[in-house]
Amino acid sequence: MSPSFYDAQATVHKIQGLHRRATIATGVTMELGVHGPIKDFYRLSPERDLPLPVDYIVAATGG
Repeated sequence: MSPSFYDAQATVHKIQGLHRRATIATGVTMELGVHGPIKDFYRLSPERDLPLPVDYIVAATGG
Protein backbone atom coordinates (compact mmCIF):
# COMPACT_ATOMS: atom_id res chain seq x y z
CA MET A 1 0.00 0.00 0.00
CA SER A 2 1.44 3.37 -0.94
CA PRO A 3 1.62 6.20 1.59
CA SER A 4 -1.21 8.70 1.55
CA PHE A 5 -0.54 12.04 -0.10
CA TYR A 6 -3.05 13.91 2.07
CA ASP A 7 -4.25 13.48 5.63
CA ALA A 8 -7.30 15.51 6.59
CA GLN A 9 -6.95 17.39 9.85
CA ALA A 10 -10.04 18.36 11.79
CA THR A 11 -11.13 18.70 15.37
CA VAL A 12 -14.65 18.25 16.69
CA HIS A 13 -15.81 19.60 20.03
CA LYS A 14 -19.05 18.83 21.82
CA ILE A 15 -20.77 22.12 22.63
CA GLN A 16 -23.95 20.89 24.31
CA GLY A 17 -26.26 17.92 23.81
CA LEU A 18 -26.31 17.16 20.07
CA HIS A 19 -24.48 20.37 19.08
CA ARG A 20 -20.91 19.93 17.79
CA ARG A 21 -18.41 22.42 16.37
CA ALA A 22 -15.84 21.18 13.85
CA THR A 23 -12.75 23.06 12.73
CA ILE A 24 -10.76 22.05 9.65
CA ALA A 25 -7.10 22.75 8.87
CA THR A 26 -7.83 26.05 7.11
CA GLY A 27 -9.44 27.42 10.26
CA VAL A 28 -12.99 27.20 8.92
CA THR A 29 -15.52 26.15 11.55
CA MET A 30 -18.88 24.53 11.07
CA GLU A 31 -21.75 23.81 13.41
CA LEU A 32 -23.11 20.24 13.37
CA GLY A 33 -26.24 18.75 14.84
CA VAL A 34 -29.52 17.24 13.68
CA HIS A 35 -32.63 18.46 11.89
CA GLY A 36 -35.63 17.39 9.84
CA PRO A 37 -36.55 13.74 9.38
CA ILE A 38 -33.61 12.46 11.46
CA LYS A 39 -34.73 14.57 14.41
CA ASP A 40 -38.32 13.40 13.99
CA PHE A 41 -37.47 9.72 13.48
CA TYR A 42 -35.31 9.51 16.60
CA ARG A 43 -37.61 11.86 18.57
CA LEU A 44 -34.76 14.23 19.35
CA SER A 45 -35.29 17.75 20.61
CA PRO A 46 -32.13 19.76 19.98
CA GLU A 47 -31.98 23.34 21.17
CA ARG A 48 -31.81 24.42 17.52
CA ASP A 49 -31.78 22.71 14.13
CA LEU A 50 -28.28 22.32 12.68
CA PRO A 51 -26.93 20.50 9.61
CA LEU A 52 -25.96 16.88 9.99
CA PRO A 53 -22.36 15.93 9.20
CA VAL A 54 -23.64 14.09 6.12
CA ASP A 55 -25.12 17.37 4.83
CA TYR A 56 -21.57 18.75 4.61
CA ILE A 57 -20.32 15.59 2.89
CA VAL A 58 -23.04 15.79 0.23
CA ALA A 59 -22.40 19.50 -0.33
CA ALA A 60 -18.64 18.92 -0.61
CA THR A 61 -19.10 16.29 -3.31
CA GLY A 62 -21.15 18.65 -5.45
CA GLY A 63 -24.66 18.02 -4.25
